[in-house]
Amino acid sequence: MKNTKDVILKTALYLFNTHGLAKITLRSIAKEMGISQGNLNYHFKKREDIIETLYFQLVKNIDDSISNTKKLESVLELVFNISKTIMYNFYEYRFFMLDFVQIMRENDTIKTHYLVLTTEREQEFAMLFELLVEEGTMRKEILPNEYNNLYKRFQILGDFWISSAETKKQPLTKESVPIYSELINQTIFPYLTTNGKKKYHSLIPSEL
Repeated sequence: MKNTKDVILKTALYLFNTHGLAKITLRSIAKEMGISQGNLNYHFKKREDIIETLYFQLVKNIDDSISNTKKLESVLELVFNISKTIMYNFYEYRFFMLDFVQIMRENDTIKTHYLVLTTEREQEFAMLFELLVEEGTMRKEILPNEYNNLYKRFQILGDFWISSAETKKQPLTKESVPIYSELINQTIFPYLTTNGKKKYHSLIPSEL
């Protein structure tokens, strides 16, 4: 028999992804499950508690996936796979990205953790870019903070590609994630050396 708390989280995630935060309450989650709100409140006192639990669930899923990805030998492939891993996880928890600003404004716990996490990711990518330069896959920086700003473009595209996708005529599906993954991957292409561009072309076909 499934744990009631896990079913609540799974149901809430489905409803948040399908309808958005604004339309989903504890009552609507309980109704979808066919239980009383009192039963749901035994596990989660507030809707915010569910949102926080789902957020940290998302973070753990990404961290676990990245740990497996780090076994790759190619640094460029590692960059692509970390990006793709994050994007697939964002898709599974897409309500966070669609209601991103609202969540950041209303939940200090999530906002504080997200800001720390962003700094950590920035440091990780700075190390990866440094390795790519050392092995001759990326050229050296020409402009001040050039690769720090490159990471920020990665971050902005990564955080808001789902919002952009939701405005298109074609509905966003899991199968369309590789299209947006390639869009982000191409951000690095102008910074690659001739050797790096050869590596890029050898890797990208396997991404689609």
